[in-house]
Amino acid sequence: MKLSVAGTGYVGLVAGVCFAEKGHVVTCVDVDEEKISQMRQGISPIYEEGLEELLKKNIDKGRLFFTSDYQSAYSDADAIFIGVGTPEQPDGSANLRYIAAVCRQIAQSVTRDCLVVVKSTVPVGTNDKVEQFIKDNLERDVTVRVASNPEFLAQGNAVYDTMHAARIIIGTEDEVAKKTLLDIYAPFDLPIVSVSRRSAEMIKYACNNFLALKISYMNDIANLCELVEANIDDVAEGMRYDPRIGAKFLKAGVGYGGSCFPKDTKALTYLARQHGAQLKTIDAAVEINAQQKTRLFEKAKKRLMTFENVKIAVLGLAFKPGTDDLREAPSLDNVRLLLEHGADVVCYDPIAAQNFHKRYPNVPLANSVEEALEGAFCCFIFTEWEEFVRLTPEVFRRKMRVPLVYDGRNILDPELMKRGGVEYYSIGR
Repeated sequence: MKLSVAGTGYVGLVAGVCFAEKGHVVTCVDVDEEKISQMRQGISPIYEEGLEELLKKNIDKGRLFFTSDYQSAYSDADAIFIGVGTPEQPDGSANLRYIAAVCRQIAQSVTRDCLVVVKSTVPVGTNDKVEQFIKDNLERDVTVRVASNPEFLAQGNAVYDTMHAARIIIGTEDEVAKKTLLDIYAPFDLPIVSVSRRSAEMIKYACNNFLALKISYMNDIANLCELVEANIDDVAEGMRYDPRIGAKFLKAGVGYGGSCFPKDTKALTYLARQHGAQLKTIDAAVEINAQQKTRLFEKAKKRLMTFENVKIAVLGLAFKPGTDDLREAPSLDNVRLLLEHGADVVCYDPIAAQNFHKRYPNVPLANSVEEALEGAFCCFIFTEWEEFVRLTPEVFRRKMRVPLVYDGRNILDPELMKRGGVEYYSIGR
C-alpha cells in the first residue's frame, strides 16, 4: 500500500521504516528540512539499533521517501499515520497541537478516500475529535476514516519491538477501517487485537501506567529492603518465578524516565481528574519515582562534607541503554543538583553525550570511562550501558582520588566492590 507517516521521531520514523521493510511504499513527512536532508542521505536522526541500516536499505529499494511537502505526501495515500509528539503540559495534560496541525494539513490535502491512523499516545476520545476536526476542515468531497493504532515499542529496542510485537492493537469504528489496517499489518504476521477506538486509546495508557507502577513498587520495596537488611535482587529473584507477576520490570534503581512513562502517568491522572475520579495507585507511582531519582544524591550528600569544588564523575546520561534520549532521564536531575551544590562534574555516555551537551554546554564531557574517573572523589552511575557493567574495582581504585561509587542501576556486585577496596552504594542492597 501507499502510506504516509507524519512525524519522524521515535514513533513515526520507526513505523515508517518498518512499514517499508514489509513492502509498503512509505513517505515520511517532517517540517524540519535539515532532518529531511539527513534522512534522504540514509542518516537516522535518532539512535536505535538496526534503524539506520533498514533506513538505507529501503531508500535504495525505492520504498522509503522523506519530504516536507505534506500536500504531495497526503494527497493520494491509502493511509496516513500520525506519529507526532503529544508533549506534557504544565497541568499534566497532553498537548494535542501537533496532532491538530497534521489533521488540518490532511484535510487540506487529501484528494481521495483514505484512512487516518493515530499512532501517537493520546487521551481517550482524541480519535473522535480527530475525525470531527478533519471533517470540519475537508476541502474536497472525500471520505476520511479514523483509526487508533497505539505503539508499544521500547526505546533501545524499537525496531525489534515493531517487527516482533507481542500484539498489534487496532481501534476502529467501521469494517472498512478495520480491513485496511488488517491489510497493512498482514505482512508482519503478528497477533492483532481489534477493539473500539476508545478502548485502544485506553489500552496504551493502561499498559504504560501498569509498567510504571511495577517499577515504582519495586523501588519502594528496595528502599524498605535497605532498612530491614534484605537484598532487593534476592527478592526480585524469588518474585520472577511467579507467572502472575512475571520476570520483567522487577529491577530496582533510580526510577524511570524517557518519553512515555513520565508523560503517560501524568496524562492518565489528569484524565481521571477531568472525569471526577482519582487513580491513587498512579499518583503514588509518580510520587515514588520523583523521590527515587535523587535518592543516591541524598546519600552522597550525607557522606560528603561538601560538593563544593569536588570532582564528581557521572557515568551514563541516557535514561536507558540503547538510546540517546535524555527526556526525563535521572541523570539530568542529579547533574542539576550537583552543579547547584558547586560540584565539578565530568560526564561520560557512549551515545547520549552530544544530546547532553546541547542542554549543558559548559559541563565537560569525557571520551572514556577512565577519563571521567580520573581524580574524581565520587562516581554516580545512571545508565546500565554494557561497558559499565564490566567495570572492575581496580578501575575505580586506580583512577579515582577516592573510590566512592553510587550505582543507580544495581549493575555491579556489592561484595566484589567491597573486597576490591571500593566504597560502594546501590539501591536496596
